[in-house]
Amino acid sequence: MIDIRLIRENPELVKENIKKKFQNEKLVLVDEARRKDEEWRKLKAEADELRASRNKISESINQAKKAKNDRKAKELIKEAQELPEKIARIEQATGRLEQEIKEIMYKIPNIIHKSVPIGKDSSQNVARKTIGKPKKIGFDIANHAELAEQIGGADFETARKISGNGFYFLKGQLAQLSVAVLNFARDYMIKQGFEYVEPPLMIRKKVVEGVMSFQEMENMMYKIEGEDLYMIGTSEHPLIGMYMNKALNKKDIPQLVTGFSPCFRKEIGAHGIDEKGFFRVHQFYKQEMIVVCEPGDSYKWYDKMLEHSINVFKALEIPLRILECCSGDLADLKAKSCDVEAWSPRQKKYFELGSLTNMEEAQARRLNIKIDNKGERYFAHTLNNTVLASPRVLVALMENHQQKDGSIKIPKALWKYTGFKEIKAEKEKKK
Repeated sequence: MIDIRLIRENPELVKENIKKKFQNEKLVLVDEARRKDEEWRKLKAEADELRASRNKISESINQAKKAKNDRKAKELIKEAQELPEKIARIEQATGRLEQEIKEIMYKIPNIIHKSVPIGKDSSQNVARKTIGKPKKIGFDIANHAELAEQIGGADFETARKISGNGFYFLKGQLAQLSVAVLNFARDYMIKQGFEYVEPPLMIRKKVVEGVMSFQEMENMMYKIEGEDLYMIGTSEHPLIGMYMNKALNKKDIPQLVTGFSPCFRKEIGAHGIDEKGFFRVHQFYKQEMIVVCEPGDSYKWYDKMLEHSINVFKALEIPLRILECCSGDLADLKAKSCDVEAWSPRQKKYFELGSLTNMEEAQARRLNIKIDNKGERYFAHTLNNTVLASPRVLVALMENHQQKDGSIKIPKALWKYTGFKEIKAEKEKKK
């Protein structure tokens, strides 16, 4: 959420930002917010004037009583008795306007960073760099879902029967690999100075509204029927939410947190080549990192967090591409974001593993997260980044470390976590 002062002082900048995001239907919201804000300020000034009048009348009543001017005192008392009702009516109107303004401001997108490429949708995202060279493979890479079933590592059919599409049973050594890679990611982040946290798996609506846009909430979140609770779509949400309504002492900034949690999402991806498998599932596990920092430091942290992602996947020997999101592909709260993508030797293209985002003060403003610097309070900046998510990371591992016979080599960085160096092919297991 942007500062209302920006709409008061520079509405054209806000409108230009909306145009850059190709959301022209929202242009009317700027004028609507401005009109309601002007009405609110006018009423607030009127209420302030009435309160000041009440104080003056009280003083005049005392003077009239001292002068034994009973008639004047009665007139003033009558006038004073009418003021609370007038003030209450105005406060009711300003309260209603405040809520209406808030709802409008929630729909107006955050100001994007000047470095964000302008583009209408994800097809215009910009590849910034690649890390690691794809291996030359002289055989056909097996589909990850089929291979997972062949090695006894997944059961999609039974999961579909008991839970529906978008679910899976993860089994045996593939399930152990999933735990191993998540533990590796956790330990890496702890070594970087991040505090490890396991958050609640359900959060209240006011937290959901603070961390994401209404459209994202509708598309992603599972609502608990009859309760003010939503299943989390990512541990970022409760991790940012735990700072709600807090003023953090400047000496305790930055706050560096890495969280592990199961995640739950309504969405399931487009039908196609990998409809069956570990893409766009309803349930998965994720190691996340968040930073709450000084506004002037947030883009330094953006670069550091991206470096952490690169280091993790380098250790896993997975070739990467960093894809910067264009203006039209940024969700409304995002000021800047990029996707970390893995190379798929089977499809000969990159696919998303996670994303890094700087929200600047958008989340902090919604959740009232401030920094206290010797009494001076201002909104913090918040950032989030996927360390890795499983089982999607398993796709990258299975494809990039798949052998001709169908076995899967385990990267050296994971050996101490798995206790094994490869997952053998089906035919080898039967021997």
